[in-house]
Amino acid sequence: TRRHPDWNIPVFSLFGACHKPTPRMMRTVDVVVVDLQDLGARCYTYLATLNLMLEAAAEAGVPVIVADRPVPLPRAIDGPVAEPEWFSFVAPLPLPMSTALTPAEAARWIVAERRLDVNLEVVPMRGWRREGRRGPDWPDFVPPSPAIRTWECAATYLATVFSEALPDIDCGRGTALGFRVLGAPWMRAEPLCEALAGCGLPGVTFNPCRYVAAAPAHAGHELDGVRLAVTDPAAFRPVTASVFILETLARLYGPRRVWHGRGARHEWFDKLYGTDRARRDLLQGVPAAAVCAAWEPALRACRKGYAAARLY
Repeated sequence: TRRHPDWNIPVFSLFGACHKPTPRMMRTVDVVVVDLQDLGARCYTYLATLNLMLEAAAEAGVPVIVADRPVPLPRAIDGPVAEPEWFSFVAPLPLPMSTALTPAEAARWIVAERRLDVNLEVVPMRGWRREGRRGPDWPDFVPPSPAIRTWECAATYLATVFSEALPDIDCGRGTALGFRVLGAPWMRAEPLCEALAGCGLPGVTFNPCRYVAAAPAHAGHELDGVRLAVTDPAAFRPVTASVFILETLARLYGPRRVWHGRGARHEWFDKLYGTDRARRDLLQGVPAAAVCAAWEPALRACRKGYAAARLY
Protein backbone atom coordinates (compact mmCIF):
# COMPACT_ATOMS: atom_id res chain seq x y z
CA THR A 1 0.00 0.00 0.00
CA ARG A 2 1.20 3.51 -0.77
CA ARG A 3 -0.37 6.91 -0.28
CA HIS A 4 -1.43 9.41 -2.89
CA PRO A 5 1.15 12.24 -2.96
CA ASP A 6 -1.47 15.00 -3.15
CA TRP A 7 -4.52 13.62 -1.36
CA ASN A 8 -2.75 11.48 1.27
CA ILE A 9 -5.23 8.64 0.81
CA PRO A 10 -4.23 4.98 0.44
CA VAL A 11 -3.60 3.67 -3.08
CA PHE A 12 -4.19 0.00 -3.82
CA SER A 13 -3.25 -1.82 -7.02
CA LEU A 14 -5.76 -4.22 -8.58
CA PHE A 15 -3.41 -5.34 -11.35
CA GLY A 16 -0.94 -7.39 -9.33
CA ALA A 17 -1.53 -10.37 -7.10
CA CYS A 18 -4.86 -8.89 -5.96
CA HIS A 19 -7.58 -8.36 -8.57
CA LYS A 20 -10.55 -7.88 -6.24
CA PRO A 21 -10.58 -5.25 -3.49
CA THR A 22 -10.31 -6.91 -0.09
CA PRO A 23 -12.61 -6.09 2.87
CA ARG A 24 -9.66 -4.30 4.48
CA MET A 25 -9.27 -2.09 1.42
CA MET A 26 -12.98 -1.35 1.26
CA ARG A 27 -13.06 -0.26 4.92
CA THR A 28 -10.96 2.76 3.87
CA VAL A 29 -13.37 3.73 1.09
CA ASP A 30 -16.42 6.01 1.34
CA VAL A 31 -17.38 5.84 -2.32
CA VAL A 32 -15.86 4.29 -5.46
CA VAL A 33 -15.63 6.51 -8.54
CA VAL A 34 -14.85 4.61 -11.75
CA ASP A 35 -13.46 6.81 -14.51
CA LEU A 36 -11.65 4.61 -17.03
CA GLN A 37 -11.21 4.76 -20.80
CA ASP A 38 -12.40 1.26 -21.64
CA LEU A 39 -12.46 -0.29 -25.12
CA GLY A 40 -15.73 -2.21 -25.13
CA ALA A 41 -13.59 -5.34 -25.32
CA ARG A 42 -14.22 -8.28 -23.02
CA CYS A 43 -10.58 -9.39 -22.88
CA TYR A 44 -9.29 -5.90 -22.05
CA THR A 45 -9.13 -6.38 -18.29
CA TYR A 46 -10.88 -3.17 -17.25
CA LEU A 47 -14.15 -5.09 -17.58
CA ALA A 48 -12.97 -7.76 -15.13
CA THR A 49 -11.78 -5.08 -12.71
CA LEU A 50 -15.12 -3.27 -12.92
CA ASN A 51 -16.94 -6.54 -12.29
CA LEU A 52 -14.85 -7.36 -9.22
CA MET A 53 -15.08 -3.80 -7.91
CA LEU A 54 -18.88 -3.88 -8.12
CA GLU A 55 -18.89 -7.25 -6.35
CA ALA A 56 -16.64 -5.95 -3.55
CA ALA A 57 -18.70 -2.76 -3.21
CA ALA A 58 -21.90 -4.79 -2.90
CA GLU A 59 -20.35 -6.93 -0.17
CA ALA A 60 -19.05 -3.87 1.72
CA GLY A 61 -22.11 -1.65 1.25
CA VAL A 62 -20.05 1.02 -0.54
CA PRO A 63 -21.72 3.10 -3.29
CA VAL A 64 -20.23 3.21 -6.79
CA ILE A 65 -20.30 6.05 -9.32
CA VAL A 66 -19.32 5.28 -12.92
CA ALA A 67 -18.41 8.26 -15.09
CA ASP A 68 -19.14 7.20 -18.65
CA ARG A 69 -16.75 7.42 -21.60
CA PRO A 70 -17.09 6.57 -25.30
CA VAL A 71 -15.85 3.32 -26.79
CA PRO A 72 -14.48 3.06 -30.34
CA LEU A 73 -16.91 0.44 -31.69
CA PRO A 74 -20.24 1.03 -29.92
CA ARG A 75 -22.23 -0.96 -32.52
CA ALA A 76 -19.91 -3.95 -32.88
CA ILE A 77 -21.52 -6.74 -30.86
CA ASP A 78 -19.20 -9.39 -32.20
CA GLY A 79 -17.31 -12.56 -31.43
CA PRO A 80 -18.01 -15.63 -29.32
CA VAL A 81 -19.82 -15.22 -26.01
CA ALA A 82 -17.52 -16.46 -23.26
CA GLU A 83 -18.36 -19.97 -22.09
CA PRO A 84 -18.41 -20.65 -18.32
CA GLU A 85 -15.62 -23.24 -18.51
CA TRP A 86 -13.39 -20.56 -20.04
CA PHE A 87 -14.16 -17.74 -17.59
CA SER A 88 -10.98 -15.93 -16.51
CA PHE A 89 -9.62 -12.43 -15.97
CA VAL A 90 -9.83 -11.89 -19.77
CA ALA A 91 -13.25 -13.56 -20.05
CA PRO A 92 -15.00 -12.72 -16.78
CA LEU A 93 -18.63 -12.73 -17.91
CA PRO A 94 -20.94 -14.30 -20.51
CA LEU A 95 -20.45 -11.44 -22.95
CA PRO A 96 -19.23 -11.35 -26.54
CA MET A 97 -15.58 -10.54 -27.17
CA SER A 98 -16.63 -7.13 -28.55
CA THR A 99 -19.26 -5.97 -26.08
CA ALA A 100 -20.08 -2.56 -27.63
CA LEU A 101 -20.91 -1.39 -24.10
CA THR A 102 -19.67 1.85 -22.61
CA PRO A 103 -18.27 1.60 -19.05
CA ALA A 104 -21.53 2.80 -17.47
CA GLU A 105 -23.61 0.47 -19.61
CA ALA A 106 -21.33 -2.43 -18.67
CA ALA A 107 -21.77 -1.57 -14.99
CA ARG A 108 -25.56 -1.50 -15.35
CA TRP A 109 -25.50 -4.82 -17.20
CA ILE A 110 -23.28 -6.45 -14.55
CA VAL A 111 -25.44 -5.29 -11.66
CA ALA A 112 -28.61 -6.54 -13.34
CA GLU A 113 -27.14 -9.80 -14.65
CA ARG A 114 -25.48 -10.73 -11.35
CA ARG A 115 -28.25 -9.22 -9.21
CA LEU A 116 -25.74 -7.31 -7.13
CA ASP A 117 -27.15 -5.31 -4.23
CA VAL A 118 -25.07 -2.20 -4.78
CA ASN A 119 -25.89 1.49 -4.86
CA LEU A 120 -24.82 2.25 -8.44
CA GLU A 121 -24.98 5.72 -9.94
CA VAL A 122 -23.88 6.41 -13.50
CA VAL A 123 -22.97 9.74 -15.05
CA PRO A 124 -23.97 9.58 -18.74
CA MET A 125 -22.16 11.48 -21.47
CA ARG A 126 -23.83 14.58 -22.84
CA GLY A 127 -24.55 14.67 -26.56
CA TRP A 128 -22.96 11.31 -27.39
CA ARG A 129 -24.53 8.92 -29.87
CA ARG A 130 -23.46 5.40 -30.78
CA GLU A 131 -20.88 6.57 -33.29
CA GLY A 132 -17.29 5.41 -33.34
CA ARG A 133 -15.78 8.50 -34.95
CA ARG A 134 -14.15 11.01 -32.64
CA GLY A 135 -15.68 14.47 -32.90
CA PRO A 136 -13.44 17.47 -33.62
CA ASP A 137 -14.39 19.05 -30.28
CA TRP A 138 -13.57 15.96 -28.18
CA PRO A 139 -10.82 16.15 -25.56
CA ASP A 140 -7.52 14.47 -26.33
CA PHE A 141 -7.58 10.66 -26.16
CA VAL A 142 -6.15 9.44 -22.85
CA PRO A 143 -4.26 6.16 -23.43
CA PRO A 144 -5.71 3.57 -21.03
CA SER A 145 -2.48 1.52 -21.12
CA PRO A 146 0.98 1.76 -22.74
CA ALA A 147 -0.04 -0.53 -25.62
CA ILE A 148 -3.20 1.41 -26.55
CA ARG A 149 -1.77 4.77 -27.51
CA THR A 150 -4.45 6.09 -29.86
CA TRP A 151 -8.16 5.82 -30.60
CA GLU A 152 -7.21 3.97 -33.79
CA CYS A 153 -5.28 1.36 -31.76
CA ALA A 154 -8.34 0.88 -29.58
CA ALA A 155 -10.57 0.35 -32.63
CA THR A 156 -8.42 -2.44 -34.13
CA TYR A 157 -7.36 -4.07 -30.85
CA LEU A 158 -9.76 -7.01 -31.07
CA ALA A 159 -8.84 -7.76 -34.67
CA THR A 160 -5.18 -8.33 -33.82
CA VAL A 161 -5.06 -9.26 -30.12
CA PHE A 162 -4.77 -12.95 -31.10
CA SER A 163 -1.08 -12.17 -31.68
CA GLU A 164 -0.63 -12.24 -27.90
CA ALA A 165 -1.17 -15.99 -28.16
CA LEU A 166 0.62 -16.36 -31.50
CA PRO A 167 3.61 -14.04 -30.94
CA ASP A 168 5.45 -15.08 -34.11
CA ILE A 169 2.84 -12.78 -35.69
CA ASP A 170 3.76 -9.28 -34.52
CA CYS A 171 1.05 -6.68 -33.86
CA GLY A 172 3.25 -3.62 -33.51
CA ARG A 173 3.14 -3.68 -29.73
CA GLY A 174 5.60 -1.17 -28.31
CA THR A 175 5.32 1.07 -31.37
CA ALA A 176 2.90 3.86 -32.28
CA LEU A 177 1.09 1.29 -34.47
CA GLY A 178 0.29 -1.14 -31.67
CA PHE A 179 -2.60 -3.47 -32.59
CA ARG A 180 -3.01 -1.64 -35.92
CA VAL A 181 -0.57 -3.83 -37.85
CA LEU A 182 0.33 -7.46 -38.32
CA GLY A 183 3.73 -8.51 -39.56
CA ALA A 184 6.18 -11.42 -39.66
CA PRO A 185 9.41 -12.29 -41.49
CA TRP A 186 7.47 -14.73 -43.64
CA MET A 187 4.63 -12.38 -44.63
CA ARG A 188 4.47 -10.61 -47.98
CA ALA A 189 2.42 -7.44 -47.78
CA GLU A 190 1.04 -7.08 -51.29
CA PRO A 191 -0.45 -10.57 -51.77
CA LEU A 192 -1.69 -10.61 -48.17
CA CYS A 193 -3.50 -7.28 -48.54
CA GLU A 194 -4.98 -8.41 -51.84
CA ALA A 195 -6.26 -11.64 -50.27
CA LEU A 196 -7.73 -9.83 -47.26
CA ALA A 197 -9.43 -7.26 -49.50
CA GLY A 198 -11.04 -10.19 -51.28
CA CYS A 199 -12.72 -11.31 -48.05
CA GLY A 200 -15.21 -8.46 -48.37
CA LEU A 201 -14.99 -7.41 -44.73
CA PRO A 202 -17.03 -4.25 -44.12
CA GLY A 203 -15.67 -1.10 -42.53
CA VAL A 204 -11.95 -1.85 -42.82
CA THR A 205 -9.14 -1.65 -45.35
CA PHE A 206 -5.84 -3.53 -45.41
CA ASN A 207 -2.76 -1.64 -46.52
CA PRO A 208 0.84 -2.78 -47.07
CA CYS A 209 3.09 -1.63 -44.26
CA ARG A 210 6.76 -2.02 -43.38
CA TYR A 211 7.73 -1.21 -39.80
CA VAL A 212 10.36 -2.07 -37.20
CA ALA A 213 9.05 -4.46 -34.54
CA ALA A 214 9.55 -3.74 -30.83
CA ALA A 215 8.04 -6.87 -29.23
CA PRO A 216 10.56 -9.59 -28.19
CA ALA A 217 9.88 -12.14 -30.95
CA HIS A 218 11.11 -9.84 -33.73
CA ALA A 219 12.45 -6.78 -31.88
CA GLY A 220 14.58 -4.54 -34.07
CA HIS A 221 13.70 -6.31 -37.30
CA GLU A 222 11.93 -4.58 -40.16
CA LEU A 223 8.82 -6.57 -41.01
CA ASP A 224 6.62 -6.77 -44.07
CA GLY A 225 3.01 -6.70 -43.04
CA VAL A 226 -0.42 -5.17 -43.20
CA ARG A 227 -1.95 -2.11 -41.54
CA LEU A 228 -5.64 -2.12 -40.67
CA ALA A 229 -7.62 1.11 -41.07
CA VAL A 230 -11.20 1.33 -39.84
CA THR A 231 -13.20 3.24 -42.46
CA ASP A 232 -16.68 2.72 -40.98
CA PRO A 233 -16.86 2.05 -37.22
CA ALA A 234 -20.57 1.23 -37.47
CA ALA A 235 -19.93 -1.60 -39.93
CA PHE A 236 -16.56 -2.95 -38.76
CA ARG A 237 -16.66 -6.24 -36.84
CA PRO A 238 -13.19 -6.74 -35.34
CA VAL A 239 -13.50 -10.32 -34.08
CA THR A 240 -15.00 -11.46 -37.35
CA ALA A 241 -12.06 -9.75 -39.06
CA SER A 242 -9.61 -11.64 -36.83
CA VAL A 243 -11.05 -14.99 -37.91
CA PHE A 244 -10.81 -14.11 -41.61
CA ILE A 245 -7.26 -12.84 -41.08
CA LEU A 246 -6.22 -16.13 -39.45
CA GLU A 247 -7.91 -18.17 -42.18
CA THR A 248 -6.18 -16.09 -44.87
CA LEU A 249 -2.76 -16.36 -43.22
CA ALA A 250 -3.13 -20.15 -42.95
CA ARG A 251 -4.21 -20.39 -46.59
CA LEU A 252 -1.28 -18.30 -47.85
CA TYR A 253 1.49 -19.49 -45.52
CA GLY A 254 0.27 -22.78 -44.05
CA PRO A 255 -1.53 -23.60 -40.78
CA ARG A 256 1.66 -24.76 -39.08
CA ARG A 257 3.39 -21.42 -39.56
CA VAL A 258 0.36 -19.58 -38.16
CA TRP A 259 -0.66 -21.86 -35.31
CA HIS A 260 2.60 -23.52 -34.30
CA GLY A 261 5.09 -20.69 -34.62
CA ARG A 262 7.60 -19.85 -31.95
CA GLY A 263 5.96 -19.17 -28.58
CA ALA A 264 2.42 -20.17 -29.61
CA ARG A 265 0.07 -20.52 -26.63
CA HIS A 266 -3.18 -22.14 -27.69
CA GLU A 267 -4.67 -22.03 -24.21
CA TRP A 268 -4.15 -18.27 -24.06
CA PHE A 269 -5.82 -17.90 -27.45
CA ASP A 270 -8.82 -19.81 -26.11
CA LYS A 271 -8.92 -17.66 -22.97
CA LEU A 272 -8.91 -14.48 -25.05
CA TYR A 273 -11.79 -15.76 -27.18
CA GLY A 274 -13.61 -17.30 -24.20
CA THR A 275 -13.90 -20.64 -25.99
CA ASP A 276 -11.73 -23.23 -27.69
CA ARG A 277 -14.23 -23.75 -30.49
CA ALA A 278 -12.98 -20.92 -32.74
CA ARG A 279 -9.42 -22.23 -32.71
CA ARG A 280 -10.43 -25.86 -33.15
CA ASP A 281 -12.74 -25.03 -36.04
CA LEU A 282 -10.09 -22.99 -37.83
CA LEU A 283 -7.51 -25.74 -37.37
CA GLN A 284 -9.98 -28.25 -38.81
CA GLY A 285 -10.53 -26.10 -41.90
CA VAL A 286 -14.02 -24.83 -41.06
CA PRO A 287 -14.58 -21.74 -43.26
CA ALA A 288 -14.26 -18.40 -41.46
CA ALA A 289 -17.83 -17.45 -42.37
CA ALA A 290 -19.14 -20.61 -40.71
CA VAL A 291 -16.98 -20.03 -37.61
CA CYS A 292 -18.51 -16.59 -37.20
CA ALA A 293 -22.05 -17.72 -38.03
CA ALA A 294 -21.90 -20.12 -35.09
CA TRP A 295 -21.78 -17.12 -32.72
CA GLU A 296 -25.03 -15.60 -33.93
CA PRO A 297 -27.61 -17.34 -31.67
CA ALA A 298 -25.73 -16.28 -28.52
CA LEU A 299 -25.23 -12.78 -29.92
CA ARG A 300 -28.96 -12.41 -30.54
CA ALA A 301 -29.60 -13.26 -26.89
CA CYS A 302 -26.99 -10.70 -25.82
CA ARG A 303 -28.61 -7.97 -27.88
CA LYS A 304 -31.91 -8.60 -26.10
CA GLY A 305 -30.18 -8.66 -22.72
CA TYR A 306 -28.53 -5.30 -23.41
CA ALA A 307 -31.80 -3.41 -23.75
CA ALA A 308 -32.20 -2.41 -20.09
CA ALA A 309 -28.53 -1.45 -19.72
CA ARG A 310 -28.31 0.85 -22.75
CA LEU A 311 -28.03 4.58 -22.07
CA TYR A 312 -27.85 5.93 -25.64
